Amino acid sequence: MKYRLFGRAGLSVSEIVFGGGRVGGIVIYADDDVRREAIRIARDGGVNWVDTAAAYGEGKSEEALCWLLPEAGHKPYISTKFSVDPSLPEDIPGQIEQSLGESLKRLGRKSVTLLQMHNRIELTAEGRAITVDHVLGKNGVADGLDRLRAKGVIGFQGITALGDPTCCKEVIASGRFDSAQVYHNLLNPSAARAMPPAWTGQNFEGLMTTCHENNVAVMNIRVFAASVIAAEERTGREGILTKETDIESEERKARAVFDALGDEHGTRAQVALRFALSNPMVSCVVIGVAETFHVEEAIAAVDMGPLPQSALDTLDKLYETDFG
Repeated sequence: MKYRLFGRAGLSVSEIVFGGGRVGGIVIYADDDVRREAIRIARDGGVNWVDTAAAYGEGKSEEALCWLLPEAGHKPYISTKFSVDPSLPEDIPGQIEQSLGESLKRLGRKSVTLLQMHNRIELTAEGRAITVDHVLGKNGVADGLDRLRAKGVIGFQGITALGDPTCCKEVIASGRFDSAQVYHNLLNPSAARAMPPAWTGQNFEGLMTTCHENNVAVMNIRVFAASVIAAEERTGREGILTKETDIESEERKARAVFDALGDEHGTRAQVALRFALSNPMVSCVVIGVAETFHVEEAIAAVDMGPLPQSALDTLDKLYETDFG
């Protein structure tokens, strides 16, 4: 395993983070022996961070990790997430504290390494989306997290940088957060670079650069584009997080990528991971896994290292034509 610095937090974190979410789903849906084996492989492979959320399996991910990690003798850094209801703005800190309290009970812990906001940040509050003012205003998300940090129940605080990129950049540049979950993969690398005019998809407008400039750790999410990059088969759990995106267009682009790259750079999943790890602004990559061999595959990808420049050049040409 290789390790990177986690922004201003100063932690040394494994390049891959074991994700406990729904898309991969192994922590939520697999039988106990499979879950045990997945955690054991991650532990033995040097993975020192496990990521979960209150929303994953309606708490089932946190409940499973409560016994899986101690049973395996694994003591990784742990991050979890909360969402706030923008229709109840008068007590955002109270919402966060209640959510964390429930998460800690499910996890069987007194604290977590990192607590992350799960809401999108948009210009207007609709559904689960909240505004910059909800985050940075008085008695907003940042204030609520500061109070929890002062109590010692969280070590660091982060956001999920989805929604309007300008809003996300404002929050990142505020200095109130230590990390950001950033959408970035070989189909949509717009968080890390300028994209040519022909390319289609939600443009994150170099958001990762804003993180880098403010020493905010980048947790690369959706490296497999909800599994579309990693596999041809669909599970029905593929949720789209980005605007101007659908499964069919993602599948078309993924086919073009692997027609162009061939199989000399590893499996599809390994190519996706090696692409993300080619970017030095990435602090770690959160992976979802459905099978135990997926963990082994990811650890092997770390050993293989970043993609060679020739492969990155091939991808650049594909972006110029929107994947042909």
